[in-house]
Amino acid sequence: MRQRSQLIAWKVAGRVSDRQTSADEVVRETGWVFNNVTGDHLTLADFVATGDDEVPVFLEAFGLRNPENQQQTMIEIGSGIGRMTAAFTREFDRVIAADLDIGFLERCYETVSRFGRVDRLRTLEVADGRSLMLNDDSVDFAFSYLTMQHCSQGDALALAREAVRVTRSGGRIALNFRGPSRIDLLLLPLGVIARFAFRLPRIGEWLSQRRSITRLAWQVSRISPSQVLAALGASIDGVTIWSGGPVDDLQGAFRHGRFEGINENHWWITAIIV
Repeated sequence: MRQRSQLIAWKVAGRVSDRQTSADEVVRETGWVFNNVTGDHLTLADFVATGDDEVPVFLEAFGLRNPENQQQTMIEIGSGIGRMTAAFTREFDRVIAADLDIGFLERCYETVSRFGRVDRLRTLEVADGRSLMLNDDSVDFAFSYLTMQHCSQGDALALAREAVRVTRSGGRIALNFRGPSRIDLLLLPLGVIARFAFRLPRIGEWLSQRRSITRLAWQVSRISPSQVLAALGASIDGVTIWSGGPVDDLQGAFRHGRFEGINENHWWITAIIV
């Protein structure tokens, strides 16, 4: 079966990361780990420290950091090599790290072994990019950050529905999306071209070590709050849409939360599962 184009950059990056001798080498030499720079001086510890800073900020801003977390299970959809996962294992009793590629998850396990509570970690491969192989009502909290924008619109909405499905009634979700903006007229077509280049033998693996090209290849979709709200429907309550600026299509029935730490093109949905 022909691989869907939006998955190509992830799979190539996973193969490259799998060949590196350590997660430190992945951080130093590859362009897809979302450091601001790459170079010989960077370490996995530097990378994880950014997640250590962000996890409590997001949980507190969304009103989701409380002592009960220590008895709860969460899923992180799009864990990558564990930048935030290590911190989550200190906040929650059980953490399920889910990602598209097994190479990422192997590095995630290494990361948490060094910087988190690996006894609390389980990994989950999302082989088709849209389904979570978990039973209904498996977790208390579902979280995703900087992942949905790299999925096709259909896959992103499917993952949002999956997040709700696997979360117990009374549990919570916090999902991050990138909304439409004027620059998308340039970025999205360039992303299509970059993903095509990732298919080319040898060239794709070289490109995966170039941060700017990799980030272009990962520009797949833009989704508005109304699309997510329509997809999740009556399965959620207590909805807040969080942004760092105005959100054009907010509907009056939902609370708008302001959070200055959010990129101006991004937004979050937090909600309680019915």
